[in-house]
Amino acid sequence: MRDRSNGLGGGFAAYGIYPKQKDLYALHVFYGSRRAKDECERIIHASFDISVAERIPTRRVPGITDAPAVWRYFGLPFPKLLEAADIDEREFVVRFVMKVNTEVQGAYVFSSGKNMGVFKAVGFPEEVGRFYRLEDYEGYCWTAHGRYPTNTPGWWGGAHPFALLNYSVVHNGEISSYDANRRFIEMHGYRCTLLTDTEVIAYIIDYLNRRRGLSLKETADVVAAPFWKEIAAMPKEKRGYYTYLRNVFSSLLITGPFSILVGFAGGMMALNDRLKLRSMVVGEKGDTVYVASEECAVRTVEPDLDRLWSPRGGEPVIITLDKGVKV
Repeated sequence: MRDRSNGLGGGFAAYGIYPKQKDLYALHVFYGSRRAKDECERIIHASFDISVAERIPTRRVPGITDAPAVWRYFGLPFPKLLEAADIDEREFVVRFVMKVNTEVQGAYVFSSGKNMGVFKAVGFPEEVGRFYRLEDYEGYCWTAHGRYPTNTPGWWGGAHPFALLNYSVVHNGEISSYDANRRFIEMHGYRCTLLTDTEVIAYIIDYLNRRRGLSLKETADVVAAPFWKEIAAMPKEKRGYYTYLRNVFSSLLITGPFSILVGFAGGMMALNDRLKLRSMVVGEKGDTVYVASEECAVRTVEPDLDRLWSPRGGEPVIITLDKGVKV
């Protein structure tokens, strides 16, 4: 991980880490000032029945500097607010995150799912892991990322993963379609405030999978759709399927080089851009699956693999914890 980053951002997403509060939303928040914390907490306590409010445990690490205050809150939205707005709790949480991240200067909600959490900072990945004491957590799915920003700033909110509800995204590459993607998604209530192109991917996944009800496979077929010339050569039924998705969701096609890992409740999805301009390999050992940019990264964790392969461009690899998880 260190060889693929320059110390301007590292982070992890982990699933299954809060079994005692598994039915509550875990809100992870950065605070840049006492005023920001006071203002944000007024919104939190007016919106959620909070069971636990505490600093996220950290330790001093030489490579981690200028740390904001990092807090977490466990709770559920007040039912009367859901009833008044006529929305479900997941939509309520999304609107809460957008409100804080656009209206409260110096406060950023960077994780908002159930029984999962994002831990990120400005630093190398191994420094971030030590800073957040990640050896104290156990989970069934982990993703990790080291940033090497080239045209966006390195700051705590801009480190990967980017998360909304139980979706989390880490990304290698660059999104050339960012402006088109952002304009579309912001028409539907999302706000891109974290100063990097990857943020929009998390919102696209939420919009397609949760709000529009597409499966993860269908979601992948939107963001990494085949070229029109490929669609034209397909059999009729398949051609109709891809034509429909490209026409209806044309503004959510992601162009440019990318490989992404999408974490979700119960599993993970790996996806390359259609031209496979960014590398990705998948390894298996028993019932454990590993995904990384290079084979050496996988073999560092598990040298003796049962299987190793490189997915084709645009074809998602979807890993689920059990057969009961809807994909």
